[in-house]
Amino acid sequence: MFDDRLLKAEIKATARARLVSLARPSGGIVALLRRRYPPFAGNKSVGVEKEEFEEGKLRRYFQGNFGGSGLGVEWEVMDTNMQKLVGVSEEDDEEEMDVKEEDEEDEENGEKQIAAEMMMSVDGVMPSTSGSDQFHYQSQRQEQVSNPGGGGARRSRPLEEKERTKLRERHRRAITARILAGLRRHGNYNLRVRADINDVIAALAREAGWVVLPDGTTFPSRSQSSTPVVGTSAGMTSSSSQMASQQTPPPPTTLQGVSPGYRTTVEYNACRMKGVFMPTPSPYDLSSTARAQSSGMVADDGEQTERLPLIAGSMEIINGKQIIGLPTKLPERDFAGTPYVPVYVMLPLGVINMKCELADPDGLLKQLRVLKSINVDGVMVDCWWGIVEAHAPQEYNWNGYQRLFQMVRELKLKLQVVMSFHECGGNVGDDVCIPLPHWVAEIGRSNSDIFFTDKEGRRNPECLSWGIDKERVLRGRTAVEVYFDYMRSFRVEFDEFFEDGIISLVEVGLGPCGELRYPSCPVKHGWRYPGIGEFQCYDPYMLKSLRKAAEVRGHSFWARGPDNTGSYNSQPHETGFFCDGGDYDGYYGRFFLNWYSQVLVNHGDRVLSLAKLVFDGTCVAAKLPGIYWWYKTASHAAELTAGFYNPCNRDGYSAITAMLQKHGAALNFSCAELHVLEQQDHLREALADPQGLVWQVLNAARDVSIPIASENAFLCHDRVGYNKILDIVKPVNDPDGRHFASFTYHRLSQLLMEKHNFMEFERFVKRMHGEAVLDPQV
Repeated sequence: MFDDRLLKAEIKATARARLVSLARPSGGIVALLRRRYPPFAGNKSVGVEKEEFEEGKLRRYFQGNFGGSGLGVEWEVMDTNMQKLVGVSEEDDEEEMDVKEEDEEDEENGEKQIAAEMMMSVDGVMPSTSGSDQFHYQSQRQEQVSNPGGGGARRSRPLEEKERTKLRERHRRAITARILAGLRRHGNYNLRVRADINDVIAALAREAGWVVLPDGTTFPSRSQSSTPVVGTSAGMTSSSSQMASQQTPPPPTTLQGVSPGYRTTVEYNACRMKGVFMPTPSPYDLSSTARAQSSGMVADDGEQTERLPLIAGSMEIINGKQIIGLPTKLPERDFAGTPYVPVYVMLPLGVINMKCELADPDGLLKQLRVLKSINVDGVMVDCWWGIVEAHAPQEYNWNGYQRLFQMVRELKLKLQVVMSFHECGGNVGDDVCIPLPHWVAEIGRSNSDIFFTDKEGRRNPECLSWGIDKERVLRGRTAVEVYFDYMRSFRVEFDEFFEDGIISLVEVGLGPCGELRYPSCPVKHGWRYPGIGEFQCYDPYMLKSLRKAAEVRGHSFWARGPDNTGSYNSQPHETGFFCDGGDYDGYYGRFFLNWYSQVLVNHGDRVLSLAKLVFDGTCVAAKLPGIYWWYKTASHAAELTAGFYNPCNRDGYSAITAMLQKHGAALNFSCAELHVLEQQDHLREALADPQGLVWQVLNAARDVSIPIASENAFLCHDRVGYNKILDIVKPVNDPDGRHFASFTYHRLSQLLMEKHNFMEFERFVKRMHGEAVLDPQV
């Protein structure tokens, strides 16, 4: 017989190691005895085989060897508690993920209590070994374990409670599934199939402009520079941010958190700006002073620290741990008292159907009333050529627009109208199909040369070629005469709205998507971002104009398009024409590009001269696109194919703004938040510079003092995006105090009408109007 004290110590160590959770109640003890003591090693000479290790035999062995020493009682208590712990665990294994975290805490407490009791019994603290005392003690323990308020093991809870837990978990998962499905479908969130609440929070944080690292560390993506106070890991860090407004609030306090193991620094690139007027950076933009260089530092307690470059707040490395200082709130400009900028909302593309009727008059009326309730100034609507003059030349149907305009007037809203001479349905964001008039399509089937054509001979029926501006190919009329007759019909039909000032602006469509540009990047022909596009000058009418220009120049052999420009999805360095030092900068290249861009300017000049004549007394506008990819290359290839002769050594927008100034027209530039794209990785590959393009075009417009209107190019519902728009529309440090003439939100939808989105939009409208808001913090 072996020493029972040694066995007691081993059993106590086994309990501490939590070996009591083996499959059988006696499993932990049996495994210990087999491993430590020869009589239990499975030796046949002592008559102990593996299959003979049964609960009763083991109990009898303890009774026979330890008798009345108390270890028999200890075995009974340990056996009972282990059955409660392990036996119920086998049933609950079926629940798997249905068990909540709060139950796990009870489980741990229960296991700790059982292990503690086992240790007490081994240490000899248990009462007497008499049968009555033993029965009384076990009865008390069973009542205590089964009592929910007594801190017992939670796995002894009734079956009904388990079922309720399962139902609650299923209900929670069903709600989560519906939330995730809605975010994937309507919010365009890239969530994995088995996404959890952490994925949702991370996606929402990233959309709001925050950076979420893989380990969960989260901080603002942009901020003014901050000066951290170096100290211990438990210390506080304060940072100050310079506000763009004249009033500077107290610096916000930042809290530090320790994130061990993560050592990747946050990197970013400064924006390259082209132009003269450079605004003060927004609190949401990168600041040049915020780019801290990595440097070794010594803290107050002598620990070696390292400061890493960070977009917002402060970051230090102390003894291999990352200390991040995060501002509690991000300050933003106070626009109270700033100039009033009218805000318009663009109506849906299909607000008028192909029969020229209001698609949903009741629903639209409700939405317009809601917009009026937050003091939106008005709405913008497309007047589609393909709907109004659909069936026969000079037969106009304005019925649906009449009802719409009456509705707007009754609500005391204003109107911005677009003369849309292009088709709808072939571009990004088009959710309806509105082709050119049927009679124009019939002419196109017999004479496809009226449409823009690329070098492979593919026609683009999105709009009419500028080569027929003076060609009588539209049943006896030129394209310019067709546009003039349409605008004149509109002016006569809605004369009272002009007289009453309800119609405040008329935007004239000058090309695809209503923009003054060539259709150089048609998705229907396979173009994908960031392709350079192709020149669109190969219809006979355009080639006729090119031939005439070459003859005037004295080089008739230049009457051709370049043959080394690649394809729609080529990159500049892959072509002989657009590469650095390529043909674009040679004698022929400069001749061709000058002619190509001049055709664009001449088309705008002709149409706007007639529009000004028709809408005399009302502001007219032309829309320019923001083609920002390949802007950092020498050739600016994507702009060249679109008609903007804007290489690095030439200003391609000054001629356009001078033409607009000639007719007193405003510039509508879809630019207000293009610089938001600076954070996107794909811009680096495309050598894009949205911010540089924005300020070049705006400076060209300001040089000739023409009004500037704008609209958002991308969907925007968050406060950070609205703040970026505000910083462009109302620049803080313009010495002349200039601002945009108006802003149009793109566009009215059910998503905008959702409670949270609409509250942010209402706040945005107030700040555009120069009103104070109650929560000037992000």
